Amino acid sequence: MKFCPTCEAKLKNMGSGLQCPKCSYSEASEVVHPEKLEEGESQLNVFEENEGKETMPTIEKECEKCGHNEAVWWMLQTRSADEPTTQFYRCTKCRHTWRDYS
Repeated sequence: MKFCPTCEAKLKNMGSGLQCPKCSYSEASEVVHPEKLEEGESQLNVFEENEGKETMPTIEKECEKCGHNEAVWWMLQTRSADEPTTQFYRCTKCRHTWRDYS
């Protein structure tokens, strides 16, 4: 949200840019094109394959798949705001991911 530097009114989007409804101030908008995705490539990546290994917290939690005793973890609000967050775990050995709703 942007405001007019002259009269401080909220600027409105007028297709070719932003324009003040009170005075004659206008601002041209820059057209931003999203990068073209390769087929099968996801637009949303939380982490790449090896990115974030040094920064994600680890915990001693047994993997359900391979039995390894170390995993990285993170929390997300997957349900409504009055519900607790969902904890996700990923094994550092086999990269199996599981969740805990408690």
